[in-house]
Amino acid sequence: MPAGHRAVSVLYQAFLTGLVLTLVTRRGEDQAAEFVFRLFRRQHLEKFQPGLAKLGLDRLPHAVACAQYHYLSNQLGGVKTEYARESDRKAWVRYPPPRWIWYGASICGIPSRVNAAMLHGWHGHNGVTLGNPRLGFVCAGQTVDGHPGLEGYYLEHERDLAPDERVRFAPGETMPAFDPATAPRLDPVDWPPERLEAVVARYSMEYVRTTLPVALELLGPVDTRALLGHAARLIGMQLQRRDRAAPRDRGARPRALRPLPGRARPRAGRDGRGRGRERPRLRAAAGLASRARPRAARSCRLRGVVRAVAGRPRGPRSAAPSRGRARARQRRRLPRRAGAGRTVIQP
Repeated sequence: MPAGHRAVSVLYQAFLTGLVLTLVTRRGEDQAAEFVFRLFRRQHLEKFQPGLAKLGLDRLPHAVACAQYHYLSNQLGGVKTEYARESDRKAWVRYPPPRWIWYGASICGIPSRVNAAMLHGWHGHNGVTLGNPRLGFVCAGQTVDGHPGLEGYYLEHERDLAPDERVRFAPGETMPAFDPATAPRLDPVDWPPERLEAVVARYSMEYVRTTLPVALELLGPVDTRALLGHAARLIGMQLQRRDRAAPRDRGARPRALRPLPGRARPRAGRDGRGRGRERPRLRAAAGLASRARPRAARSCRLRGVVRAVAGRPRGPRSAAPSRGRARARQRRRLPRRAGAGRTVIQP
C-alpha cells in the first residue's frame, strides 16, 4: 500500500478512536455509547444496502450475505476479518486482534458497553433493513472484555424478533476455524489494485465525515467544537511527524495529505536563519496557526475537521486593501512609458 494512503487511514482512524476516548473520559460511558450507536446506525443506513449490491451479495441468504458483507467491506478498509458459514441460516464473522477501531493501548480505555453499542447500531439492524424480522446477531465475545477477538454470528430464527432481541450476547460459543480458501473474494476485474489502495484511505475518512453531523445532533454546536476540536488537536500533534514523513511529491500524495494552497511553509525566524521554524510546524500540525487568527492544520485534511469544529472560521477580509494589494492595482492601471522595460509608479 502506498505510504500516503496508509498515512491518511491512520490519521482518520486515530481521530475517531481519540474522539470516543475523549467522550468516555469527559462525558462518561453513557454518552460515549450513545455516540457510537448513532455513528454506526448512520453508517449502516447509508452504506449497507448499496454495499450489498456493489459487492454482489444481494441475492445470497440473508445471514450469509450479512456475514460476507462485513468480511469483504472491512477487508477493503484494511481491517483484519474472518468468516465462516455453517448453513444458509447461520454465518459467523470475527474481528481478531489487533482491533482496528481500538488500536494499540486505546483498547484498555473502552468500556464493554461502548463497544457493544457498535453492534446495536449496525449488526442488529441488518434484519430490519433487509425486511427480515427473524434475522438477528449473536455476539460470542468482545475483545474489550478479554476475549480473543470480537466474534459472533448472524442467525435466522424461527420467529420474529423483538427489538431488544436483535442483538444477543452468548459468551462461550466459538467460531469454527477460518479457512481463507473457502472465504468470499472480490472480483479482481472490478477491484483492481489501484482501486483497493484508494478505498483504504476513504474507509476511515467516511467515519469522520459521518462523525460531524452525529456529534452536532448529540452534543450541540458548543460541545462539538470543544470536544472534537480537542481530540483533533491532540491527534494532530501526536501524528505530525508521521505525516511529515509521508511522500513529498504532490502528485503522489493522496488529496487528504496535500497542503493547503498559498503560504503553506512557515517563515524563517526573525534572525533570518530559520530559527523558530519548529514551533509554527507543530502549531500547524496540531490545527493551530497564528494567535491572531487560528487556522486548521495545513498538513492534511484533518484541518477541515478542526476548522469545522473550532468555531473560529477565517474572518472576512478587511474592506481596506493592504499596501501591497493597492500598489499592485496601481501598477495594472498605469500605462508603460515608451521604451521603458518596467512599470513606473507615479508619486
